[in-house]
Amino acid sequence: MHSVSVAGAVVRSDGRVLAIRRADNGRWEPPGGVLDLGEDIEAGVRREVLEETGLHVRVGPLTGVYKNMKRGVVALVFRCSAVSGTPRTSEESTGVRWLTPEQVRERMAPAYACRLLDALSPGPPVVRAHDGRDLLD
Repeated sequence: MHSVSVAGAVVRSDGRVLAIRRADNGRWEPPGGVLDLGEDIEAGVRREVLEETGLHVRVGPLTGVYKNMKRGVVALVFRCSAVSGTPRTSEESTGVRWLTPEQVRERMAPAYACRLLDALSPGPPVVRAHDGRDLLD
């Protein structure tokens, strides 16, 4: 059985991207989560980003598709831009920060860092597989 999750790679005009520190495991990741049954994909991205960060976003292009091979989770990541709101923590996040690409590489596991770094790169969406931490060839 597979589940589908969505995430927003919220990019600021200075090239920084939004990341959250998850409340359940303390890891830095892009804001996102499991898509509800019957929920529109873009509505799911907007909901997850708002719930975890307090920001309303405009959903842009798909930048990547990522599969956690151990858990059977397929994640769709979209480049987004903030429309309104002020970044804040939530029940699901203990930190919300605008990170540089270098900070993304330092703070995140490769399986999650690539989602934000891929969103900063021009070109078509990428497709990647990972084990929950590291990318798989």
